[in-house]
Amino acid sequence: MQYHKNFNRFILITFIILNIAVDQISKFIVRLEISDYEHIAVIKNIFTLTKVENSGAFLSLGDQMPYIFRLLILNALPALFLGYGLYYLFSRRNLSLSMQIALCFLIGGGIGNLYDRIAHGSVTDFMHIDFYLFQTGVFNFADISIMIGIGILLVQSIRGNITKQNEMV
Repeated sequence: MQYHKNFNRFILITFIILNIAVDQISKFIVRLEISDYEHIAVIKNIFTLTKVENSGAFLSLGDQMPYIFRLLILNALPALFLGYGLYYLFSRRNLSLSMQIALCFLIGGGIGNLYDRIAHGSVTDFMHIDFYLFQTGVFNFADISIMIGIGILLVQSIRGNITKQNEMV
């Protein structure tokens, strides 16, 4: 029983570290190889690489706030949430596999962006997609991890609501 618990923790930690590693390695390469605001077409007019240093949150929200507020809101608050997320992930015994995977994506992505803010003073974003009808902001692999985690939780929530409604009928 203890072996299974330790192995499960090892897998979860490995998954979180892999999320962080992919994010940090990609950002390291971008910082070395791409100039600020340089546009590199990967898929013509659809997917481009554009290096942007984001000192705020999502889509640069809060980048004009005074330093102390940015420090509290963009560093301290996420650190508290990530700490609680790690505690929740490893203290709850009956979390579903999909919930564990979602939390690993959320925590890994959150740590990747938080590390950037602490180590570099900003988050390196570099991917941009133009779907013709709408465009994304410039994002990174940590943002993708966070969105995957949110997506898994959303699907799990919808499935749970559908199951509850079917049981009521």
